Amino acid sequence: MPSQPETAGQTGPQTLPASFLNLLANLIRSPSVVGHEHSFFRALQRELEERGATVTWYEGLLVAQGRQPHKLMFSAHIDRHGLVCTGPNEFQYAAFVAGARSDLLGNSVSEQLMSKVVDRFSREAVYAYEPWSGAYRGRGSIRRTRVCEHRNNLIFELEDMSHLVAGTPVAFVDQLKVLPDTISGQLDNVLTAAALVYAFETGFQGTAFFTAQEEAGKSWRYLLEWFRRFGHGTNQLIVVDTSPFPDQAGAREQELVLRYRDANAAFNEGLTQRLADLCAELDYRVVFKDRYVDAQNEQLKARGESPKSLGSTEMGRIIAASNGLVDGTTLQIPTSGYHTLSETAPIPSVKAFLNLLTALSEKEGAHA
Repeated sequence: MPSQPETAGQTGPQTLPASFLNLLANLIRSPSVVGHEHSFFRALQRELEERGATVTWYEGLLVAQGRQPHKLMFSAHIDRHGLVCTGPNEFQYAAFVAGARSDLLGNSVSEQLMSKVVDRFSREAVYAYEPWSGAYRGRGSIRRTRVCEHRNNLIFELEDMSHLVAGTPVAFVDQLKVLPDTISGQLDNVLTAAALVYAFETGFQGTAFFTAQEEAGKSWRYLLEWFRRFGHGTNQLIVVDTSPFPDQAGAREQELVLRYRDANAAFNEGLTQRLADLCAELDYRVVFKDRYVDAQNEQLKARGESPKSLGSTEMGRIIAASNGLVDGTTLQIPTSGYHTLSETAPIPSVKAFLNLLTALSEKEGAHA
């Protein structure tokens, strides 16, 4: 039976489409631990083909296309944080294993955050699965989490999972929670991936890329390989994702998040401005995340504190590596509780995101 979201009287003008919420609720229950995403690709393929998309698999990449594949291109990563068995009754954070990073060097947003949330996962329910089919391999819970002083990596001690063999992924048990003005769960990045699937339901005819291992810093390689094989002279891409803010109040200050750059590269300024203009036309409030971080860093500098990272996005990585073959920009949904099981997105932001995808599709269709 399809999973249904937990709801609490969601009514009024900010209600999200029921078909989108049901899709998101189903996908959030499908495991997609970093480095072990195959079973989630299978779930995506079914949902996309039911909505008329042509779906093709590549290593680390699923490509869904409509009748005008080159008119508009989006990309969303589909991996989510979880654990992987690395030895008898031993479990580590999958992103660090997949990324071959044994040290927490503190030089990325993810690593900085991991050091802060090391104690947040105690007693969380988890389950193991076979990565290709998604077959269930047992359920347990996290007894405790620690940073190993010898390996400088997160080590998880689990209950009822001693039967697992090395290489088995372990996902967090999760369910979409819908309140009157927010949705929450392990949203990064199943939220915008579900939005791209839903876009085909509402008439999108371009291309949607779904990438693996973004949390391990590898997804851009799979994406770039596709553009090297099939791309044209100018390949403009919009990467969609969630964007972290310190709390719910900070997330609610804007509907959508744009960027001119990240820590790796400058984005396509013209495309960024087109998105900003369309947001203004639709009366959506936006923040430019790079400027937001720059302003924060000025305050930190004045206090003699270390600056925050601009963040490393899939878009910035592929721009930096493609030698001009690919450029573009990002479009993000503001959230709080980033990289936790209670990441929370304001419903007005999710609705604005869905509406903007539709508006972009209609504008591109008019130019076809």
